[in-house]
Amino acid sequence: MVEPTPLPVEGAGVPETPLSTLMVRVAKGDEAAFAALYDRTSAAVHGLARRVVRDPARAEEITQEVYLQVWRTAGRYDPDRGSAKSWLLTVAHRRAVDVVRHDQASTNREARYDWSGGRDTDVVESAVMVRLEHEQVRRCLGSLTELQREAVTLAYYGGHTYSNVSALLKVNPATIKTRMRDGLIRLRDCLGVAA
Repeated sequence: MVEPTPLPVEGAGVPETPLSTLMVRVAKGDEAAFAALYDRTSAAVHGLARRVVRDPARAEEITQEVYLQVWRTAGRYDPDRGSAKSWLLTVAHRRAVDVVRHDQASTNREARYDWSGGRDTDVVESAVMVRLEHEQVRRCLGSLTELQREAVTLAYYGGHTYSNVSALLKVNPATIKTRMRDGLIRLRDCLGVAA
C-alpha cells in the first residue's frame, strides 16, 4: 500500500480536492481519499439506488456494495473518459438494476413453481385415514348391544333427539339415555379417545 499524502482540510479558503483526484488516490489504496470520496458522493449514490429499487434497506445495501466495488476497482476509472461522479453513479445504477432484475427473476421463478396454491395435505393419505377411522367406528359400533347401537345410530347418524329415539324404538326415554350413555362410553374406550 502506498503511503497516502495527507488531504488538505477543505473549507476555510482551501479548495475541494477534485473527485477525479480522489478516485486516482483510492485506486492506490488511500483510505483518507476513500473517506473523502464517500463523504462527498454517498448521498447521491444512495439517492440513485433508492430511486431504482424503492426499498430503503435494499438501497443501503446497494450503496455499501457500490463503495466496496469502488474500493476494489477504482483503478478502472479513467479520467479521460468522464467525470468521477458519473463513473461512480454508473456503477451504482448498474448495481441497482442488477438487484431489481435479480429480485424480479426470483419472483418470476417462485410464481412459476409456486406450490403454495396447492393442497397442504396429501389427499390419498387423508382418504385412507378417513376410511380407516370409519372402519374402526363400524367395528366399535358392532361391539355395542343391539339397543345401544340402534339408539346411538338414530341419534348421531339420524339426527334424532332422545324423545324421537325413544318413540321410534318404543322404549322408555330414561332407558334410551342410559343405553346411549353406556354405548358412548364403550365407543370412547374402543376408539381409544381420552375422556
